Amino acid sequence: MVNKQKILIVDDDSNIAELISLYLVKECYDTQIAGDGESALEMFKSFQPDLILLDLMLPGIDGYAVCREIRAKSQVPIIMLSAKGEVFDKVLGLEMGADDYMEKPFDSKELVARVKAVLRRTRMAPAQKEETDDKVVSYPDLEINMTNYSVTYKGQRVEMPPKELELLYFLAASPNHVFTREQLLDQIWGYEYIGDTRTVDVHIKRLREKIKDHDKWKIATIWGIGYKFESV
Repeated sequence: MVNKQKILIVDDDSNIAELISLYLVKECYDTQIAGDGESALEMFKSFQPDLILLDLMLPGIDGYAVCREIRAKSQVPIIMLSAKGEVFDKVLGLEMGADDYMEKPFDSKELVARVKAVLRRTRMAPAQKEETDDKVVSYPDLEINMTNYSVTYKGQRVEMPPKELELLYFLAASPNHVFTREQLLDQIWGYEYIGDTRTVDVHIKRLREKIKDHDKWKIATIWGIGYKFESV
């Protein structure tokens, strides 16, 4: 018998949480509900979910803090849920390591579709890793290792959220190849991700703050098109 995938729903509105749980149980997922940030962190340890639906406006420990603490120890997929629809809020959530961001109110069918999409990408990741023993890209003073999710720049390890690292690796693995913002969204966040291409711009900005241009390589902007990792 195949074990059901487990989803932790974190929302202080019990009506919304129960409704989400109902839809997911109908899709044969196993769910648990946490009504605040502290309970969410405790249930994350005991329930060991395959995915977390995380509301941002929580009593006590808010959703951003919950995401940050979970990301410090786990790569479990996180979909943020929020009534805040500003681009800034979406980008902040994605920068903290969320895999997707949904604005309330949302359509139940879209929520289920996004849950399936994120879980599908997560299941595909191990298979991709098996294709090669190591996924490492190296340049002078720079090494990006996707096997252990690390970046070393001028001999020092640089901490960055998963999506920043994946974006840097994707660009550096295809030097001098120009990618549009839409292509980068598709490749890093998945074609199911419905987001603003400004997300890519913000992630590039963060990368440039951590990884300065080198005389042998740089992250170059191709005006009106997108970006490339330029190597000479």
